[in-house]
Amino acid sequence: MTLKLTVNGKRHELSVPPQTPLLNVLRNDLALNGPKYGCGLGECGACSVLIGGMIARTCVLPVSAAVDHDITTLDGLAQNGQLDPVQQAFIEAQAAQCGYCLNGMIMAIRALLNHNEQPSTQQIRAALEHNLCRCGTHVEILQAAQRAVVINAAAQQEVSHE
Repeated sequence: MTLKLTVNGKRHELSVPPQTPLLNVLRNDLALNGPKYGCGLGECGACSVLIGGMIARTCVLPVSAAVDHDITTLDGLAQNGQLDPVQQAFIEAQAAQCGYCLNGMIMAIRALLNHNEQPSTQQIRAALEHNLCRCGTHVEILQAAQRAVVINAAAQQEVSHE
């Protein structure tokens, strides 16, 4: 069966079984390494992407569920050579140790900011509560998320003035 996916703005036609986990298709067939295999149960967040701007755990999502939806991976957040404000904030806050969890953390914050440009600290914590960092950098990740709110607001303001 041929499935059509739109990933990071590019259209792909793939011959894969419809029940194949989306994570496998992204990593193995499309060579996108942002989403990581963490738990395989949809509990750690390492495999997260945006589907229609909403967070989705790709290790438990069949590829067929993503057909006809816009999929954005960490690899596709940067636009025109500019990092996404969330990516920029995580770099500035040095919110990584091993970096394995960052895909999920960044995608969760991007999904939150897609629907709430000025989230409270509690809303940020809620958005991140199902993402695991085994290195214990949660304090730095929370600081990066708060910084992302500021950078994102500045970027939105800049776009509205153009």
